Parts: sequence; structure tokens; C-alpha cells
Amino acid sequence: MKKALIAILLILSVLSVSAQDTLVDQANVRRNVKIVIGTEAALYATSMTALYYAWYAGYNQSSFHFYNDDAEWMQMDKMGHAATAYRVGHIGYDALRIAGMDEKRSIWYGGTLGLAFLTTVEVFDGLSEGWGFSWGDMAANVLGSGLFIGQQLLWHDQRIVLKYSFHSTEFPQYRPDLLGENLLQQTIKDYNGISVWASCNIKSLFLKEESRFPAWLNVAVGVGATGMTGGFDNVLVYNGTPIPVFERKQQFFLSLDVDFTRIPTNSTILKYVFRVLNIFKLPFPTIEYNTGNEWVMHWLYF
Repeated sequence: MKKALIAILLILSVLSVSAQDTLVDQANVRRNVKIVIGTEAALYATSMTALYYAWYAGYNQSSFHFYNDDAEWMQMDKMGHAATAYRVGHIGYDALRIAGMDEKRSIWYGGTLGLAFLTTVEVFDGLSEGWGFSWGDMAANVLGSGLFIGQQLLWHDQRIVLKYSFHSTEFPQYRPDLLGENLLQQTIKDYNGISVWASCNIKSLFLKEESRFPAWLNVAVGVGATGMTGGFDNVLVYNGTPIPVFERKQQFFLSLDVDFTRIPTNSTILKYVFRVLNIFKLPFPTIEYNTGNEWVMHWLYF
């Protein structure tokens, strides 16, 4: 279910980015802000309604209750929550600033947009018999929103950006119902191939403004997991077919990255492309350490 939400929010992220430039040349700030808030409210209502009828309506409802899923998918779904809350908050802020709203209100009103989306989903979970309200999910949601808001209040800049990357794995063939039946589904469902990164801008964090060091070069710290054919535990048989025994491992990565938004350009089209690309971690040589006590060098990690 959370994977379905992430898919919806990823689509909304791209649509919202593409819509921002339509407000740049409008003179009436109050009208611009109303347009942005109205658009965001419509996106919120539409996506939550679609999610409810696409997913929750087909399952039994219950009284509000809680559910501890902190150990599920080796916390990779929590990383997805944090990254989604961060990204949607960034979009909400950008849209309000372009519309003309002042910095402080844009930070608080726009920066909490992702938290609003994801809190609604937790309420849906809490009223569904098969799930429950997860405090772990809520902590991740707050962390993602807080990372964006905190940096914007402190620096008026995002020097640490949460990003996503994906590579295909062998595991969906054993559990296509759970991990995805095709590549598109797997980009959202297969947590074995998903990594979440904190991409840190070297120059803005560690060097002086006048330094000639490339402003777009980042160092990235990532988290992933592998060996999972089930949420909490691996299954040994699926539809009567034995599944190999895999060791579940958490992975920690160190790599380089590019902050596309810091690449100078006067092209409106390139600025749009760069904003979209900045959602994703760029493949680079990567050092991995995992809970199997292994060090692995990836010459190009996706």
C-alpha cells in the first residue's frame, strides 16, 4: 500500500515541478498564492480519493488501531517515507515562493505538504483491518519534512538533498506478487533494488563561497537492503515452488553525486530538466558496507 502512495506522489512531484514556471510572470501575488494553494488542495483531494478507492475500499474497515511495522523491509519503507515527505515539501515550498509568498510562510505551509499527504495515509491505515497506524512511519514522515524545513530555516538552502535510486534484482522472480511483475512495478515494489541517499553538497557545507570547487559536486551517503523475499521474514515456498535461502542484509553506501540544480544555465528547459533529475541519485563508483560484514566496491552503482 505504501508503495502505491509513493508512486502517486512521485507522479505528483513531476507534475508539480512542470507547473511551477506557469506562475513566474504573473503580477498579482495574492492571486498566484491562491492558485498554488488551490492546485495543491485539488492534488491532495484527488490523490487521496484515488488511493482510497484503488486500495482501501477493497479491504475490511475497522476501528482506529495501531500497528508496529518498524522491522518490515529492514526499514527501507521508512526511508521511502522520509524521502517522499522531503520531496513533496520541497515542491510545496518552491511553488509558494514562485507565486510570491514570503520565505517564512512558504517554509511552513509548503514544507509540511508531504507530511499532510502521508499523515492522511496513516489515518487510512489506522482504519483498515489489515494494517494500522504506524508510529514508525510517522517518525519517518516528520524526519523528511523536518530535514527540508530545518535547512531552509537555517540556511535558506538545501545543502543535503534526499534522493532515490533503483537497480533491478533477482528477487522479484520468486515473489512477483509482492516485489513486482515487471520493471515498472519493481521500481516501487522491490525494496532490494531501492536505495535512499542523503546527497550532501561539498562546497556549500564545507568550503567558502569564493572557492573554485565545483558547486554541483556532492558526496552521497546511502541506505539499502538486499536478500528480502518477504516483509518481515523470507518465505521458503511460493505457490508450491521452493525459494532459495537468501541472507537478509542492510547496506550502507558512500558515493559521489551531482546536484543538478547548482549547474549554471539560462535555459528554462534545462532548469526544468535539472529539477526533475535532482530527484534521482546519479550512478557513480560506490563503496558498500553491509551487515554481512562485507566491504564491496561497485564501479558503477545504480
